[in-house]
Amino acid sequence: MRLPAICLFAGMLSAPALAAAQPPAAQPPAAQPSAVQPPAAQPSAVQPPAAQSPAAQSPTADTQAAQTPAIRTQATQTQATQTQAAHTPPAQAPACDPPSPRDDGWKVAAPETVGLDPARLCALVPRFDSWGEADVHAVLVVRHGSLVFEHYFKGADERWGRPLGVVTFAPEVKHDLRSITKSVTSLLLGIAIDRGWVPGVDAPVLSLLPAYADLRSTAMNRITLRHLLTMSAGLKWDENVPYSNPANSEIQMDEARDPYRYVLTRQIDTQPGAIWNYSGGSAALISAVLHQATGKTEDVLAKELLFDPLGIGDVAWVRYPGNGEPLAASGLAMRPRDLAKLGQLVLNRGMWDGRQIVPAAWIDASIAPQIQGPQLYFYGYQWWLGRSLVNGHQVDWAVGYGLGGQRLYILPQLDMVALVMAGLYRSEMQSGVPLQVLNRYVLGAVQTFSPSP
Repeated sequence: MRLPAICLFAGMLSAPALAAAQPPAAQPPAAQPSAVQPPAAQPSAVQPPAAQSPAAQSPTADTQAAQTPAIRTQATQTQATQTQAAHTPPAQAPACDPPSPRDDGWKVAAPETVGLDPARLCALVPRFDSWGEADVHAVLVVRHGSLVFEHYFKGADERWGRPLGVVTFAPEVKHDLRSITKSVTSLLLGIAIDRGWVPGVDAPVLSLLPAYADLRSTAMNRITLRHLLTMSAGLKWDENVPYSNPANSEIQMDEARDPYRYVLTRQIDTQPGAIWNYSGGSAALISAVLHQATGKTEDVLAKELLFDPLGIGDVAWVRYPGNGEPLAASGLAMRPRDLAKLGQLVLNRGMWDGRQIVPAAWIDASIAPQIQGPQLYFYGYQWWLGRSLVNGHQVDWAVGYGLGGQRLYILPQLDMVALVMAGLYRSEMQSGVPLQVLNRYVLGAVQTFSPSP
């Protein structure tokens, strides 16, 4: 997997381009211990009708890091981060009002009421207001069940490759999730298994897809849902070659008339369950299993099983051109406050407003280490697992990770959710900017470690 030519210190990239981009008037606090970052995610080729063709947007090998087409799902994400939040107070402490109450199910509170230093937390506002190259769009923080920080910025954005120009973001503005969609797909599978619609994670995938019975073999029958969830199916899959290269597996799947058959006809390269290998085809097949088991496409299931119970109504999906089904790997767009609800749902082990939406056991398994990911990262069921250092304490987190700087951090030890949205779809800075938000400002504001009020 291709690693970006960057190094992260204290949640900040040390690449010359990033250093040059930092505004002199709003310098961050002292640097923190180094952290290794996942590479810039690779996008997916599926487009809405108005988007350009994959060929028109595919970069060359030499320019992929800078010109990765935004209509691809994020792919490889490597290593767990071992970063420390700085605790030096900012030179100037901006005013920080609590989030505005809305009729959307969120309780709101001031940061200081939940053990967060408002001066430290709110210092991120002038920092990213003055650092346009970071292109941060939204930052939300939830602690002890209350939304305690919410700020929106202005920045360039796009919707699946279509430039939107400079957007003034706000609570009602939807944002691409990119590969955080994979984590949503995993939640839906957990519900389906709990309700008996799908046998369980150890069921062979092809036994659940009768339309592809002609592909069954002794070797293929060994691939289970567990292997899809942990990206260890063992199928030959390469998303590391440039997207201008027709050999790229993601390009070939997305352009196939039947994307699911394309995935299932890949040669078996390694023993299932042995090696983690990033594949957008994993979420695609999970979605196919859900459709077969319920007779409903993923967008319909998500509405009925997740979004309606959480009071989420305004979402959008990108669909495969070949079969018209929603793209389970990276096709969802949501409002930030609604995505934060999904984070709180996971933090609460599947509970929302006193109702069990996702089985607690599924949440526990999803954000527990299931396989060794690349380098220092662990991987769960379509969730990345990393860590930070806060006041000398190791804090583990799970994160939904999307191309361009989309992050949904779940921090059970702190009873906290942190959300970052950004427009860094073609930038190597997409690895470091969200972690600077998390480690320097959000975790840097932590004053109490109690898991509950």
